[in-house]
Amino acid sequence: MFIDRVHLLLSAGKGGDGVAAFRREKFIAKGGPYGGDGGHGGSIILKASSHPFSLESFRNTKFIKAKNGASGGSNHRTGKNGPNCILELPLGTLVRDAASGKILFDFTSAEDSYIICKGGKGGKGNSHFKSPTNRTPQEFTLGTMGEEREVVFELKLIADIGLVGLPNAGKSTLISALTPSPAKIGAYPFTTLKPNLGQITFPSGEKAFIADIPGIIKNAHQNKGLG
Repeated sequence: MFIDRVHLLLSAGKGGDGVAAFRREKFIAKGGPYGGDGGHGGSIILKASSHPFSLESFRNTKFIKAKNGASGGSNHRTGKNGPNCILELPLGTLVRDAASGKILFDFTSAEDSYIICKGGKGGKGNSHFKSPTNRTPQEFTLGTMGEEREVVFELKLIADIGLVGLPNAGKSTLISALTPSPAKIGAYPFTTLKPNLGQITFPSGEKAFIADIPGIIKNAHQNKGLG
């Protein structure tokens, strides 16, 4: 299946909260503030990849959220940072802001990466608020929210070669023979309901994309066949 456009809501992780804690150990009087900081929330990072041919992995996805950072602990323990959420996109993908249509990034190189939503910062524990006039601070700060953004992914490159013909003409058989594409093959019309995309590598090392287009019949524009 070949998907070339998806609409997603992306949300980075919230930073963990700082805590108010005090050192309480035997033989240590007035141990003082001991609260640790919260961990940072995970960011959402877009990364170009030569492996996926389409946006099929996002077909049934509407919302993606990175994990939150953990809250701090006593003994000055800092909460664990939320892991970053890395989304792999095919080369040739345009990332647009859904509201304005503005292009945020164009993935043209395999080394391209883009932080689209930054994770929230972790809050501070009460140990940061100790002063000569405030030996037992109760203050701590909460973690900040991560960035949220509604985006559209558009894949510019579909194929270099398109196989077009009548149903049962052998298009799926041909693309299966030339490429590793798992195209469905059957002895009945309209086996292919969605375009299949495969990559062929020539002896020279050059590569090309081949698209297997669903069978076209007369009056298809009037919703005959697959329409």
